[in-house]
Amino acid sequence: MMGKGVLFDHARRERIGLPEAVFSEGKPFIVLKELLEDFSQKGPILFTRLAPEIFSQMSPQVKEAYDYDPVSQTAFVSTLPARDKSLTAAVVSAGSADSRVAREASRTLTYLGFPVSLIEDSGVAGLWRLSDALERINAHKVIIVVAGLDAALASVLGGLTPRPIIAVPTSVGYGVARGGRSALASMLLSCSPGITVTNIDNGYGAATAAARILNLLDSKTPPEAG
Repeated sequence: MMGKGVLFDHARRERIGLPEAVFSEGKPFIVLKELLEDFSQKGPILFTRLAPEIFSQMSPQVKEAYDYDPVSQTAFVSTLPARDKSLTAAVVSAGSADSRVAREASRTLTYLGFPVSLIEDSGVAGLWRLSDALERINAHKVIIVVAGLDAALASVLGGLTPRPIIAVPTSVGYGVARGGRSALASMLLSCSPGITVTNIDNGYGAATAAARILNLLDSKTPPEAG
């Protein structure tokens, strides 16, 4: 049985190469309970923004079935089939305050079957942290940059790597950070050319954008649009 009021787009993966996911925030508890119970017994599905206080109310059987991460607030029973080991992504965050968004991005890529490296605490206030990790970062095909405050990490890294960069502004910071709007403006104003920017805190969106790039690099024929 499917949750009340939920009509799944089951053919999405065949059309665009990305499966349907469940954005949990704002959904009624009874709907999430039914969805989690239903998918605990069937194929892989990704839940995002699934708050710990909601997941903790599930039955022991449901909680046992899922790989749940309270930091990223993501859950899945199983991942999609593993992709080619060369189709790698790096998720680089400025600081541990960005962990929820950075880990949402990395967990989404893991769920989609892509190898991913999570490289945290690389903010440019301590530039040596980024320079020490640069060789490792550049070993990947695509890079997701997650940063709040002035979001300078996206511009700096954009000048140091030829890889595609998907930048995610986070809602981290005091006062004039304005809930991530300053980081968003900073990333959009970056003088480093060719940086793509997602919505504030949208780690899932960044991961699926990276997956589209990696799908094009796949040696196998990508899914055709229906």
